[in-house]
Amino acid sequence: MTEHSTQAVVAIDGPSGSGKSTVSKEIARRLNLGYLDTGAMYRAVAWWAVHCGIDLGDGDAVVGAARTAPIEVSTDPDQQQVRVDGQDVTAAIRSTEVTGAVSSVSTVPEAREILVQRQREMIEASGRRIVAEGRDITTVVAPDADVRVLLTASEAARLSRRGAQLGSSQSKEALAAQVTGRDAKDSKLVNFTDAADGVTHLDSSELSIEQTVTAVMDLVLRAVPELA
Repeated sequence: MTEHSTQAVVAIDGPSGSGKSTVSKEIARRLNLGYLDTGAMYRAVAWWAVHCGIDLGDGDAVVGAARTAPIEVSTDPDQQQVRVDGQDVTAAIRSTEVTGAVSSVSTVPEAREILVQRQREMIEASGRRIVAEGRDITTVVAPDADVRVLLTASEAARLSRRGAQLGSSQSKEALAAQVTGRDAKDSKLVNFTDAADGVTHLDSSELSIEQTVTAVMDLVLRAVPELA
């Protein structure tokens, strides 16, 4: 098989601030794979619901938003872009307002099912050459992935990383609520703190990004040596 036809699906789960987005993008770049940020899809639906004035407390309305939201998510690790109804919302979906609303989408089981199906379709559309990251990738979205990793880190490390990412735009209290709050809500539906059978658990608390990337790269190249 040639470099461009070798199939490889890499699934990376983990809580907020564990480094999964940064690591996933870098793995995708180095191995010439696509990159799928599944969390961006939940955020895009939340943005659409807020934009349309949909009641986030109405489960049926949220399901309707998940089903009909005209979302486009790029799979280029170097140019991540999210569009909804043709509008670039890449930055808008990271706003405090959307961050506060996204659990109203991610905790509705039927809405999750709809987005999981979309995510599976995107994995297939990539020719099964993609790094997908989120909270339920290794167990629900792509349990048949070639490599499945649960990337975790201590709460202190996660808060430090997210704080560095956001700068001084949020108080320590708001930052802690953002990092641990959604995790607490989503954990009622999805287990992203314990590695399922066949999933490699990697604790990055004491690792640099490069060390974490190297560890995951080793796992991928052992599983799919044709990518080397």
